[in-house]
Amino acid sequence: MGLFLLPWPAAAAQGPALESARVAAIQVAWQPSRIVNGSLLVFQVRSATEFKSLTGRWLGRDVLFYRSQSDRFWYGLGGVDVTTPAGTYTLHLEAVESTGTIVQLQRLLRVDPGNYPRSTLRVAEQFVTPPPAALERIAADKAFKQRVFSQISLMPQWSGAFVVPVQAAISTPFGASRVFNGKLQSIHRGIDYRAPQGTEVSAANSGHVVLAREMYYEGNCVVIDHGQGLFTAYLHLSRILVEEGQAVRRGQLLGLTGATGRVTGPHLHLSVIWNGVAVDPANLFQVEIPSPLVATAAGK
Repeated sequence: MGLFLLPWPAAAAQGPALESARVAAIQVAWQPSRIVNGSLLVFQVRSATEFKSLTGRWLGRDVLFYRSQSDRFWYGLGGVDVTTPAGTYTLHLEAVESTGTIVQLQRLLRVDPGNYPRSTLRVAEQFVTPPPAALERIAADKAFKQRVFSQISLMPQWSGAFVVPVQAAISTPFGASRVFNGKLQSIHRGIDYRAPQGTEVSAANSGHVVLAREMYYEGNCVVIDHGQGLFTAYLHLSRILVEEGQAVRRGQLLGLTGATGRVTGPHLHLSVIWNGVAVDPANLFQVEIPSPLVATAAGK
């Protein structure tokens, strides 16, 4: 799609300048070009020399790189938590060349503050001040979600562009500060789609279902692992039509919208999580995420 525009690096120098020339010959780009707290990022790395492997570190989390089908460059995903202060942060990269030579380099990325709205909502009081009997359930849900999102599969499983899971208008964007019943304050870490009860919800892309069950706050919920630390989560469903462990394809029916869990009415809440960080789902449909060099069975 031409979103990464990189000049081809000049030939590497010889002699004492060889190491610095190796670093200079590695070109790094990212999208979106303007990063804010809450952004999902796609890094692209290319070099005149062949790499055996490429790893990265961004905001305290590992960046897993893969080769693409189209251009054979290296790509990796990253994210910025919505609470990350504006500032300049370092992307650390380490490449192993075909000769076994290790090359390390850094790039500085500027994170700007996002401009997010504020909203006031009323929900059932049990979702603001849970009764004692619900606290054990909430703790168990939290522990299970932590296990799900900590088990990162290395192989990318998506194929082609990510697609919006439901045909409906957005009612609440990502990052909105919300006050429930005049008490509980939270940040909306997803997008709400104003979809009527029973609207079909489809998979944004291929992957494996790692969660498909009812939870206290999320209601009936489905989570798909797309590989490389990238997950999509579909909340408040009236029906779940897939099972945990099941491989799904892009566009496959996952369930029907509903009003289960902490809601004010029927809708779909979509979350996108990278390495445990919730990022703006809108970015998932705006940036170009190249398909991996080798697709898995779920991605074919």
